Amino acid sequence: MNNLSDRINNLPISETLAMAARARELREKGRDIISLSLGEPDFYTPDFVKEAAIKAIHENYSTYSPVDGYLELKQAIARKFKRDNNLEYSPKQIVISTGAKQSIANVVLALVNPGDEVLLPAPYWVSYDAIVRLAEGIPVPIYATIDSDFKITPEQLEAAITPKTKLVFFNSPSNPSGMVYSKEEYEALAKVIAKHNHVYVISDEIYEHITFEGTCFSFAASDGMYERTVTINGVSKSFAMTGWRIGYIGAPEWIAKACNKMQGQITSGPNSIAQRAVIAALDAPISSIQYMVDEFHKRRDLVYNLISGLKGFKVSKPNGAFYVLPNIAYYFGKELKGKKINNALDFSMFLLDEANVATVSGEAFGAPNCIRISYAASQEVLIEAIARIKMAIES
Repeated sequence: MNNLSDRINNLPISETLAMAARARELREKGRDIISLSLGEPDFYTPDFVKEAAIKAIHENYSTYSPVDGYLELKQAIARKFKRDNNLEYSPKQIVISTGAKQSIANVVLALVNPGDEVLLPAPYWVSYDAIVRLAEGIPVPIYATIDSDFKITPEQLEAAITPKTKLVFFNSPSNPSGMVYSKEEYEALAKVIAKHNHVYVISDEIYEHITFEGTCFSFAASDGMYERTVTINGVSKSFAMTGWRIGYIGAPEWIAKACNKMQGQITSGPNSIAQRAVIAALDAPISSIQYMVDEFHKRRDLVYNLISGLKGFKVSKPNGAFYVLPNIAYYFGKELKGKKINNALDFSMFLLDEANVATVSGEAFGAPNCIRISYAASQEVLIEAIARIKMAIES
């Protein structure tokens, strides 16, 4: 008998984590698996950040922090918003959480009522859809394709907004496509939202510093959008701090207050030692992490050039993050090594079984004709992985 709640029964498993788990299981059985499924930098956290954490341990930061985080870290986040995004947020507008994923969940659970519609420009990060469903909202994808560089148009956005629309998600640089909206593109979308006073925006900017051409523009800096936008960020990607679990929001004060209330009943304040380390990370010049960005840039060029040469792969060049999202619909309906490929999941499983390379099906991202490949791995590993893919699909 299944006595679990409908809430948990209806909640999908994260496809990225599921594929990573499959890859680990096969490794444990002796298979030589290359995993390009997880979005995790393969760098270590910078030494100056680790030293700040060690200092915090010796200074006995071992008690509960305030639910919404230390004031000193909020002040560092405010300085970062001003320096990098030209946004003015006071400490009362900032809430620090156990990762940007919790930040997003706090906002959605604080704003969305059952039946509210939440617009998800697709492709989108897998957890957006799941978190909206958890809040009993209705995810409404707005599909973009590789031909539009995975960006939606103002006309698409206007057509999707209804009286039931509560939120719109934006994510630039994007997981899973790596595309980056320009200032002009965001401002054109902002003009649409400005006409609908009941619509708010979540702008997920977790990859903002991993950009290769130009810079990342914050949606809240668009005309008229500051009071309608919650800016999400964190240190997992830019500072290679995935395990430290610190994310944060900058928001209108009434939303920040609601998120603080929500968090107080779920996790309370985030890790005290990690918070002290993040102060050092955010106060450091952006140049301190440029070495990682430069390496991701080289890998982007390498992976794009190699994948462009694969039969049946259609790919656009990403401008940020560390993912590429090739369209592999060419293989749908075909047989590879006796295996029928009906969809992207079949193709992704084929690569795992026959090439020993773990990728993620695009279906979970709202991109059913694609697979996501993470290039958060060394150049040598990436060359080997794509060589394996080439051999599997051509043999």
